[in-house]
Amino acid sequence: MIFTCKPFHPLRREIFRQAAKFGVFLLSVSLAAHAQTAKLEPLGALTDAAVPDAVKKVLDSKGSRVRLGDGSVLCEIWLRPQLAPAAKKGPSDALFPQVGESTMLGVISFPQAATDFRGQAIRPGFYTLRYELAPDDGNHLGVSQYRDFLLLVPAAHDTDPDKVLTFDELVTLSRGSTGTKHPGPLSLLPADSGATPAIAQNADGFWVFSAAVKLSSGENLAFGLVVKGSAPQ
Repeated sequence: MIFTCKPFHPLRREIFRQAAKFGVFLLSVSLAAHAQTAKLEPLGALTDAAVPDAVKKVLDSKGSRVRLGDGSVLCEIWLRPQLAPAAKKGPSDALFPQVGESTMLGVISFPQAATDFRGQAIRPGFYTLRYELAPDDGNHLGVSQYRDFLLLVPAAHDTDPDKVLTFDELVTLSRGSTGTKHPGPLSLLPADSGATPAIAQNADGFWVFSAAVKLSSGENLAFGLVVKGSAPQ
């Protein structure tokens, strides 16, 4: 027995074609929405041997994990619960003049390769986060609206959380995070004074981790940290 099929009517063929296109569109929208979500998950104390004991001792007993919409972990962060204010207040154009340059604010872990705010590759691992201001020399204009950054330093090379570093010393240590002549910066942004740990995407498309730490003076220091996103080159 021979089976024969009638050819599709042109109108019916067009309906199927449009339906297929619409299905692809819906799938694309769904995937885009899925990729543009993130959430925070609570963590316990940092115990990994890759981080010096002296550093682990000054960190909060609770951390935060940033998980992206595709299920991957972007980073894990532990902050110091309290900071000593700067001995000398910083410049007026600094977002956080009450924080001393080179102050260690915490530790971040990247379980997979990441990038810093310059777009430089950062290898997986643990890094301390030390506060620094971009030089006001004209060479860094346009990198960020603000001068305030946290520089990544390979945790194994940063054993004293209270050590005060010169600008050159900190930049040299941070180069170990990028393997280039440049340090590894993560941009700092303003945040609401009552900020609790949160993750959100801002108008520039950057994923920003917001939190607050206490200064020993009693002041609440709220900040946003760009953990995914880089400045236009």
